[in-house]
Amino acid sequence: MKSLRNAVPAFVALVLAACAQTGAPVASKGPPPLDRAAALRAIRDAGHGLDSAVQVQPLRDAAIDGYAQQSRNAETRNDYKAAAAAMDKALHLAPDAPDLLQSRAEIDIALGDFAQAEKDAMKSFSLGPKVGSICAKNWQTVVEARTGMGDGASAQQATQRVKECRVKPIQRM
Repeated sequence: MKSLRNAVPAFVALVLAACAQTGAPVASKGPPPLDRAAALRAIRDAGHGLDSAVQVQPLRDAAIDGYAQQSRNAETRNDYKAAAAAMDKALHLAPDAPDLLQSRAEIDIALGDFAQAEKDAMKSFSLGPKVGSICAKNWQTVVEARTGMGDGASAQQATQRVKECRVKPIQRM
């Protein structure tokens, strides 16, 4: 009986030791999470200063501009769901407006919906100008979306496309 009393504490100590975690925790595989705020800054910086002095802006319904403004206001409050809802209303009225599609893609980045962000940016690119501010923002959005999805190789390819949106001005004499 005495040997059984001595064996029980030894057995309990052995069980507790087996349950104890040894070594470092296993690191999860995959890319680190994307800093969405930094991604938005990169997208907006990509288009900074690329617009020419002459821009063609279509005349459109004031309601569209109102919804776009509501979206921007919600975004300044970091209320990206409200920003998305307002932008969706604008896109309902003008579904092929490249600037609105790009704005929606930026909101998608903020919401972490990288696949939709890439889709919106590519649609904006296909409908919009192939050079200048919107073009650069389209491709930088693709870079950020692919980075967010862990596709670094194709993100690098999209980075090259951002550079192609910059066209040197014509030399005038």
